[in-house]
Amino acid sequence: MQVLVIYFSKTGNTKKLAQSIGKGVQSVRGVECLVKPVSEVTKEDFLSSDGIIAGSPVYFGTMAAEMKAVFDKFVVIRGKMGDKVGAAFATAGDPSGGKETTIISILQAMLINGMIIVGDPLDATGHYGTSCVGAPDRKTEVNAVKLGKRVALLVKKLKG
Repeated sequence: MQVLVIYFSKTGNTKKLAQSIGKGVQSVRGVECLVKPVSEVTKEDFLSSDGIIAGSPVYFGTMAAEMKAVFDKFVVIRGKMGDKVGAAFATAGDPSGGKETTIISILQAMLINGMIIVGDPLDATGHYGTSCVGAPDRKTEVNAVKLGKRVALLVKKLKG
């Protein structure tokens, strides 16, 4: 079983959040984690993963074009994406900068691919996904680990 954590990051903040999510995935025995920037993601990465957690900085209230391009590029495998677990995360430059709408834009792409969508666990934020303004602080890193672990546990339940 494998969970793919993909991200686009210009400043490094989204990458840091992706790495924390990856730690949560890796904490679940029997689930492998692959953390990659969108520029390195392949169609095979999508196909061989049982869960995908995607993250982007906020760009005009939605995911970055580089993240959207990955979903557009792999539309040809849409029929093979059903029932994979999906989750999302975002970083922003401002508290009201559109983190939730960015997460929703990623989740919409996942829903259209037939994926099973999850948000943060209730002992984290209990909302759409992990997010932060600027670099992730300690609380955000803890919540990111929880999101990664939640996805990995669900993958294990569904595929194990």
